[in-house]
This record gives sequence, structure tokens and C-alpha cells, in this order.
Amino acid sequence: MQFPGRGRPFSVRTLAEASGVSRGLIERLLTGRQSTADVDDATALAEALGSAILPLFAPPSSPDQIRTTQNLDPHE
Repeated sequence: MQFPGRGRPFSVRTLAEASGVSRGLIERLLTGRQSTADVDDATALAEALGSAILPLFAPPSSPDQIRTTQNLDPHE
């Protein structure tokens, strides 16, 4: 999550603070252990990121677009 919609970089911690969504949920979404969120959490994440909900949860259109989370430190 280096360049969210508003141009501010987010760590898991700062996204959780900005959105009010738990760090645990954000970590599970980023690592693929969870692929859905309830509408309130999805809306809060989208608003914090300056994005629409659909691009956050739509599957990639090709395998080349799958994002890697190996550079994210969930403890930041």
C-alpha cells in the first residue's frame, strides 16, 4: 500500500487508524486469508484510501496483476 488514492502512503497501522477498521482485518485482507469484508468496513477502507469499493475487492483481471504483500510490515 505504497500509493493509495490520496497519495499518502499507509502502513497497516495508519490505515487502521484512518479507517477505524481493525488491523487484524486489514492484515487478513492483504495476505489473502480473508477475501471479503462487511459493507461498513469496506466503505471505511475505501474512504480512507480515496478509492471506490469495487477496485479494492474485485479479483485481478489477470494473474500478472496479483499484488504481493511481501513488502508490507503489519507491525508498523
